[in-house]
Amino acid sequence: MAERENTMTQFNDRVEKQKARIAAEKWADGVKSLHSHSLDSLWYGNGRSDGSVQDVEYNDGRVQRTINATGQVIWLNMDNAVDGEDLVNAFLRGGI
Repeated sequence: MAERENTMTQFNDRVEKQKARIAAEKWADGVKSLHSHSLDSLWYGNGRSDGSVQDVEYNDGRVQRTINATGQVIWLNMDNAVDGEDLVNAFLRGGI
């Protein structure tokens, strides 16, 4: 009987981990902040000077920048975006 309970506990743990992973992946695409500006000094800008822009920061750390003059969309901070187990951990603790 104890072996069966242990197996069920392991199964429940895997189910809970998968639920958290699915929820974290959905959460990652949520908007963390929206920032319209003309600044060149933002930490994720990598020295870019794009003029007037709108930046959308997502919960996983990605930043989608739209250059207002041209409508061009650029993705920033892609190397620092969290995924996998780091994403699940960030989700469970309430953010990056």
